[in-house]
Amino acid sequence: MQPDLLSARFAALADPTRRAILARLAEGEASVNDLAAPFDMSLPAVSKHLKVLEKAGLISRGREAQWRPARLEPMALKGVAEWLDHYRRYWDSSFDRLETYLQKIQKGDPHGPRN
Repeated sequence: MQPDLLSARFAALADPTRRAILARLAEGEASVNDLAAPFDMSLPAVSKHLKVLEKAGLISRGREAQWRPARLEPMALKGVAEWLDHYRRYWDSSFDRLETYLQKIQKGDPHGPRN
């Protein structure tokens, strides 16, 4: 994944409204009116959020007569998940080392910490 695209995706995901829109689109395609319904904001404001999500590749928009349904592009989240997974493994490894260290302390390991 291109670093700029990853940055665009994280920037898009940083906003709670956009995350809520993605959650709604995970249920299926929706129009701007459908997506705007739960929010106290104008249709143009929702459209701006959709443009950010579309530019980040997180959604796509079709055209069917007068209707432009938005749909989630789930594979776009794969790159984000892969990036986060790298750091999840780092944390898991750190917690495993901490657990081993604490077990040594509890057993009175002579190489454990000294007071």
